Amino acid sequence: MEKDPLSAEDIEFARIKLETLKKELEKEITGQNEVIQNVIVCLICQGHVLLEGMPGLAKTLLARSLARALDLDFKRIQFTPDLLPADLVGTVVFNPKTTEFETRKGPVFTGVLLADEINRAPAKVQSALLESMEEKTITIGDKTYKLDKPFLVIATQNPIDQDGTYPLPEAQMDRFFMKVNVHYPALEEEVSILDQHGKLGTTNGKIKKAITSAEILRLSSMLDEVFIEEKIKSYIVRLVRNTRPEERTIPELIPYIRHGASPRASLSILKSSKANALLNGRTYVIPEDVKVSLVEILRHRILLTFEAISEELNVESLIRTVVEATPVP
Repeated sequence: MEKDPLSAEDIEFARIKLETLKKELEKEITGQNEVIQNVIVCLICQGHVLLEGMPGLAKTLLARSLARALDLDFKRIQFTPDLLPADLVGTVVFNPKTTEFETRKGPVFTGVLLADEINRAPAKVQSALLESMEEKTITIGDKTYKLDKPFLVIATQNPIDQDGTYPLPEAQMDRFFMKVNVHYPALEEEVSILDQHGKLGTTNGKIKKAITSAEILRLSSMLDEVFIEEKIKSYIVRLVRNTRPEERTIPELIPYIRHGASPRASLSILKSSKANALLNGRTYVIPEDVKVSLVEILRHRILLTFEAISEELNVESLIRTVVEATPVP
């Protein structure tokens, strides 16, 4: 059954709701406008986001503020080496009073989950989380439970302190819709942070509900009706294929890329392009929509060779080379 095409009212609804959500988050989060925009795109694309940045850059505050603006349950779990999968998803325990087994659900049963320092827990815990992200279900004992919709995982990791960590394998990194680097704010923005949060007892009470769960799901369903031309679809696929050294389309990159992005990256770019079109009040995708979140979608899906690392090349510069070498329709 085909959906009705998007109306002017639909587009105005999307624009107003997304702009309101963005403004609510900016009340508490200063100097991270691009991060906020990317997290909102992940939300309406029903993807999950990995935030990488130094401590103290408002990653936790962003997750908590987002849950408040969405009026969703928020839970945070600190990943540590002694964490067990049951600590995350839950377990079955015996109740001696009732002489029955009872299910105790873990923190993954929520609307917004902050997985803090995800690379500090062993692989079996990471796998339990990533399975819930992919399947949107959790099995405890012999019962399977569906997770709430919307369900957003915001995972964090520190780019510098790697001692005692368990780096996410490439296949698991690919499960994240985006990897967003969180940078230090500008001078004026940091002064503003002092004014905003420098008083004892300051809380994030400014955030108000901006959008309901039903409205988020409506926005997600609207993505299917955003029009995209075949030539722009081909452009997306060419961009992704050009990251693969075996394609040999960009010879100067062959020595530096060990593995390129998978078709899952193409799907993520397609969804984000439609979301960016909605954010800009359009019913159709243009090439600029494709480029907006391209680096965030590709940076964790491209593996560099030792030669690239030894020459201190970063993946972002290689992505820029791919964009420059790929003709725009």
